Amino acid sequence: MGHEASGTIHAVGPGVSHLKPGDRVAIEPGQPCRSCMRCKEGFYNLCQDMKFAACPPDSPGCLSKYFKIPADFCYKLPPHVSLQEGVLAEPLAVAAHAVRMVGVQPGQSVVILGSGTIGLACSVVARLYGARKIVAVDLVDEKLEFARGFNNVSTFEPDLNATPEENARRLIQENQLGPGADAAIEATGSESSIATAVHVLRPGGSFVQTGLGKPVVNFPILAMSEKELHVHGAFRYSAGDFKIAMDVLEDGIAPMRSLISRIFDFEHAPQAWEATKQGQGIKNMIRGYGYRDSARMVNL
Repeated sequence: MGHEASGTIHAVGPGVSHLKPGDRVAIEPGQPCRSCMRCKEGFYNLCQDMKFAACPPDSPGCLSKYFKIPADFCYKLPPHVSLQEGVLAEPLAVAAHAVRMVGVQPGQSVVILGSGTIGLACSVVARLYGARKIVAVDLVDEKLEFARGFNNVSTFEPDLNATPEENARRLIQENQLGPGADAAIEATGSESSIATAVHVLRPGGSFVQTGLGKPVVNFPILAMSEKELHVHGAFRYSAGDFKIAMDVLEDGIAPMRSLISRIFDFEHAPQAWEATKQGQGIKNMIRGYGYRDSARMVNL
């Protein structure tokens, strides 16, 4: 288990000069082959020989006591960034990838469906890219309240008894989005949320699916075609995304630490999983095996 992680360098190979034992780092948890066409194009997230943390049998999870990773996939943390915050580099990289996929431009409006860690991280990166209006969507009042305080976004709670088209119309009206939003980032994987995202967009708008749900869903393809939407899938992160994540952490442009709800010792990992399953908190973390302080942090 574990692919969102930070840690302390235990040892380095003879060719490594930019890191040393004792350095604190955020970890990019996938190892691409570096030689296939997708890797050479810079889309190493699409590498068919990727060895990704917590995906057996190729790679153990980051909850192991030691985790071996290429040095260039370790990102040294500045002194003012904690290991706990370093864990958040990975979801921030996911967010950076999604925001770049829809090409957010200064002055644009962005609707983000889902106000968990990924959705909130998307709001941070969208703001970094100059989004004028950001609307966070969720069914949980506590998450919407947190989103408003976290990044000063507008919020919207869908009506479960309404259709996606009806919810989209109300969202547009309440947030004065004119013909619709410029971009929509779907971070839940819910079928109704996906449909709402399509209907909330203006003609020519951009949609990215970053949340995972059922493998097959009903999709409003007519609305997509008639509005000539730019529709993208998104898978993890690729060249440049972790750099953006580290810039966010280093510059302190958002209170990322406030996303951390609880920290569990390794021995209490099942409690962390259950709390997360029950939707408790925003981000629950687990201390790495063998540590009873904050020297090594690993997320679920």
